[in-house]
Amino acid sequence: MKKAMIQFDFLGMTAKQYDQIWQDLRASGHSNPRGLLHHYGSSSPKGIHVCDIWESEDRFREFGKVLMPILEKNKVPKTEPVIAPLHFEYNAKLVAM
Repeated sequence: MKKAMIQFDFLGMTAKQYDQIWQDLRASGHSNPRGLLHHYGSSSPKGIHVCDIWESEDRFREFGKVLMPILEKNKVPKTEPVIAPLHFEYNAKLVAM
C-alpha cells in the first residue's frame, strides 16, 4: 500500500463548519477514520485548507462515503481533493532534556 497525501481547499468554509463536521464524524462513530494517519486543518484567507496523510488512496476513498454526506449536511460546496502518492515523510520526535 502506497501512502497518499490528500489536500482540500474548502473555499468559504468557516471554522464553525469545520468544527461541526468533526462533531458529526465523532457522533457517527468515525472519530478515528480507518486509514487516516495525520490530519491538519488551517484557516486560509479564502476558507479552510486541509492536508491529510492516508495509508492509501483507497482508504481515503472508502472514508469519502462517510464524509461526503456530512459535508453536504453542513452545506460545504463540493470540492475536489488533490490526491498524490506520498513521496517523503519526516516525523520529528521530541527529546526529553
